[in-house]
Amino acid sequence: MIPPGLMISAPASGTGKTTLMLGLLAAFNAQGLKVQPFKSGPDYIDPAFHTAASGRASFNIDSWSMEDARIEGLVSNAQGADLILAEGSMGLFDGVAIHGASGNGASADIAAQMGWPVVLVLDVSGAAQSVAATALGFKTMRPDVTLAGVVLNRVASPRHEALVRVGMEQAGIAVLGVLPRRAEMTLPERHLGLVQAGEQENLGAILDDAAAFIAEHVDLDALRAAASGARPDIAHPFSIVPPGQRIALAQDNAFAFVYPHLIAGWRAAGAEILPFSPLRDEAPDDSADICWLPGGYPELHAGPLAAAQRFKSGMRTFADTRPVHGECGGYMALGAGLVDKDGARHEMLGLLGLETSFAKRKFHLGYRRAKLNIAIPGAPAGAKLRGHEFHYATILNEPDRPLAQITDSNGLTVPETGTYRTSAGGGQVSGTFFHLIAEGA
Repeated sequence: MIPPGLMISAPASGTGKTTLMLGLLAAFNAQGLKVQPFKSGPDYIDPAFHTAASGRASFNIDSWSMEDARIEGLVSNAQGADLILAEGSMGLFDGVAIHGASGNGASADIAAQMGWPVVLVLDVSGAAQSVAATALGFKTMRPDVTLAGVVLNRVASPRHEALVRVGMEQAGIAVLGVLPRRAEMTLPERHLGLVQAGEQENLGAILDDAAAFIAEHVDLDALRAAASGARPDIAHPFSIVPPGQRIALAQDNAFAFVYPHLIAGWRAAGAEILPFSPLRDEAPDDSADICWLPGGYPELHAGPLAAAQRFKSGMRTFADTRPVHGECGGYMALGAGLVDKDGARHEMLGLLGLETSFAKRKFHLGYRRAKLNIAIPGAPAGAKLRGHEFHYATILNEPDRPLAQITDSNGLTVPETGTYRTSAGGGQVSGTFFHLIAEGA
């Protein structure tokens, strides 16, 4: 049985969604409730924080890149839980201009499809009764999206709270919580977002603080009672074709950006994951069929990676006879060289001719469609894939054969095609700057 759920959203980024989401997960977990977290949108950092706070694996669900059936299959992971909490991206209705697989990527699409009422986090600093007009607009924007109520954030005083409540009462909107102004929950950030959960030495203390803060200032019982959208018809996960039977997967602080639903789907299909750490100078398991290098932060660890001779030698031997694929940071590591932010060039694996630089940063962000020119692990030639690109690397040289025809969410051609090489021993090395989310036109 799929439990009822809520979508935690806001009018915009930076209003307190993550504070509320992590605090709710940790507070309910402390009460003994089983809460299944999800992340709406293509974010590969937040799910790790959700998992740390809830004790359950969090999965991305995304209306632009996923068909309805895939979204519902991922929601089936909530079986056995007491409640679903999904964290939105950006503002509730924010998405791309042209619809994709089942929507435009907005969190509102997921809320409507699954019947999850929205808990809207509102930054009320600098306003009072007028905030209710914002909430009322969100309540009426889409008839298929239900507003459960609001959580007021950055409230200056009891008088301020009283004034805001007057406006909410006039608009007929429930106030589920009131968060007083205080120092924000301190989660360090870097150029791609939050510092990864695995790098946070004091994460336990941060989550305990968030749980206590939210439990004190949010009506947890009322919030849970507002949940809805139980779906008894959802029973089976959506199948995913794994890239191989035995997958050597790079996993450490330099290579951590892979969507959790892919790993879970590979395992569900019977594949075995063989993790290894390039930062610990480990080579891929020689018994593996394929090697996969996820995205991450190779630019922050370029020196150690360049010096990791066992890793580099093992990768070169592996790639001579078997397929290797890299995404974004993994693609950069497969290249010939990486220039760090200080202008120093570091020798990478040299399995592709790609040269990238962070001394000349260029922002790349957005959904991607790809039609493969050749087969890659898990997808045949001609396959159509959907993914997302987010990085700051500038391409200095991308000399190898183009891997795919890439377009953005508007159908415009993207020049970064990804590349590939084949070896005399029958191996193939391929890489792209976009992170695979799902197959589909």
